[in-house]
Amino acid sequence: MRLNFVFANDQLINSKYSEELAAECLEWIKEVTGEPINTSGEMDNFYEVLKDGVLLCNLSNAIETGSVKKINTSKMAFKCMENISAFLECAKKFGVPPQETFQTVDLWERQNLNSVVICLQSLGRKAGKYGKPSIGPKEADKNERQFSDEQLRAGQTVISLQYGSNKGATQSGINFGNTRHM
Repeated sequence: MRLNFVFANDQLINSKYSEELAAECLEWIKEVTGEPINTSGEMDNFYEVLKDGVLLCNLSNAIETGSVKKINTSKMAFKCMENISAFLECAKKFGVPPQETFQTVDLWERQNLNSVVICLQSLGRKAGKYGKPSIGPKEADKNERQFSDEQLRAGQTVISLQYGSNKGATQSGINFGNTRHM
């Protein structure tokens, strides 16, 4: 029964994966790094292109030179996972929120490739700040407002509609805590 649950859970997670967004991410990586890669968004290709973390480290270095000091070219598992971890640290440094990053095993063990796509999309929005092409929707600008003391005082006298009205309702029918035998 446990095996069926794990398999169903993997199918549910992978059902969120979008080949179009993955292809867009790979196309963007190709544009930023200048490396010739297959930009097909098929899940197998996306995984194969990114799994060793080398391309992700090259992407970090293309966004900001020297971001990743040492890129491991070995195909040993822990070396590849070090590359992925180095990329994730850079992504956080570039401004990708923690909730939009992924765990190293999500990519290395192919557990949740959708979270990898989300991270790359988020990084793609931040890349514009570093003079690189960006992808996805434009990031919102800060819209800070300044109010005078008079405006702030006027706002304190307004009764919000969220407080609502009881329109004559009472609690007479509520008997929570009372015994049933009255």
